[in-house]
Amino acid sequence: MQDNRSIPFLDLAGLHQQLEEELAPIFRDALRTAGFIGGPMVEGFEREFAHFCDSPHCVGVASGTDAVRFALMAAGVQPGDIVVTVPHTFIATTEAISQAGARPDFVDIDEHTFNMDPAKLREYFERECYFDQESGRPYHRKSRAPVTAVVPVHLYGQTADMDAIFEVARRYKLIVIEDACQAHGAEYFSKRENRWRKAGSMGHAAAFSFYPGKNLGACGEAGAVTTGDEELADKVRMLRDHGQARKYYHEMEGYNGRLDAIQAGILQAKLRHLPEWNQKRREVAARYNQLLREVSTSLVLPFEPSWSRAVYHVYAVRTSERNELQQYLTKSSIGTGIHYPVPVHLQKPYRTLGFKEGDFPAAENAAAQVLSLPMYPGLSLSQQMRVVEEIGRFGKVAESSLSVQPAANA
Repeated sequence: MQDNRSIPFLDLAGLHQQLEEELAPIFRDALRTAGFIGGPMVEGFEREFAHFCDSPHCVGVASGTDAVRFALMAAGVQPGDIVVTVPHTFIATTEAISQAGARPDFVDIDEHTFNMDPAKLREYFERECYFDQESGRPYHRKSRAPVTAVVPVHLYGQTADMDAIFEVARRYKLIVIEDACQAHGAEYFSKRENRWRKAGSMGHAAAFSFYPGKNLGACGEAGAVTTGDEELADKVRMLRDHGQARKYYHEMEGYNGRLDAIQAGILQAKLRHLPEWNQKRREVAARYNQLLREVSTSLVLPFEPSWSRAVYHVYAVRTSERNELQQYLTKSSIGTGIHYPVPVHLQKPYRTLGFKEGDFPAAENAAAQVLSLPMYPGLSLSQQMRVVEEIGRFGKVAESSLSVQPAANA
């Protein structure tokens, strides 16, 4: 008899039920003190998350989108600048660029890691740009706009190849802002420095999202900027709070992008569990790798280079039968996700940029083939075995349907 027990894509309810007694006092404390905005809980989380990321400074903000936008603005990106990123990411990456007044441009991803391809980044500057001797900066040939920053995205919980990206950035004097919104605790081994570096500690600044489904998730919206630059951190603090250096004294036009105290307190409590949760995700990924190799030769499993310690925000496989497999698993009561079905350069808001299908083939292939399987720290071996068994059944069904196809007419 087929096992129809439901396996969710992400079990947020179970996790928070386990933490209920730990999290409830945070809310009660906020009620008793009326400390809802700023204050000790926000400062405490900022201090602990900075330490976790091996970064001198952390500034809590209202969302990951705010984090990318404020980091770009505080780092010196100006309206009219071009900022280069990847088309295989959530649209918030490019929204933040546009909302900072800049124009997003794209380079393709590495088809194995799904992250920015440093070779494509190098080609972009060699083919699409010219170097202005007077300013010492690259300019886009067609638009004549300066290219001032690059935003590598640490997608799915794995860092981009930062040594190679920084090599290009140094040559062209680029600001580097890490989009680490899916990479809380991920690590990168820098051969240049001969040491492991945490996501969020490498760029001029980095952006994190604490959307509830992230490895470190709030019970609502939240984000943070990490940086080693004290002046940049101070600018982010002003940008998040209407440009105020102190109350009612505004140094610039800012935003309402503050991290509220209850979310900060929840994040601070959860942060103590994050190393254990990340390790469990790595163990789940390792089990998937072993089990799936035994039942399927058609799935392309996640690739983790030797320089990466991924934290598996999602476990994303590739298959040309993605939609059919997802439908089959859904009927078997197994949750899945697609990250992301339409690459950003083909999304409606960016049609005016003039991109078309075929411009970024690796990203477009990923958009058509990637499927994320259930992944969370509490996923049990028996649940994983059922996921894998159903994938094996799907493979047999697909093979049998092919074997009975009528031969083409001669």
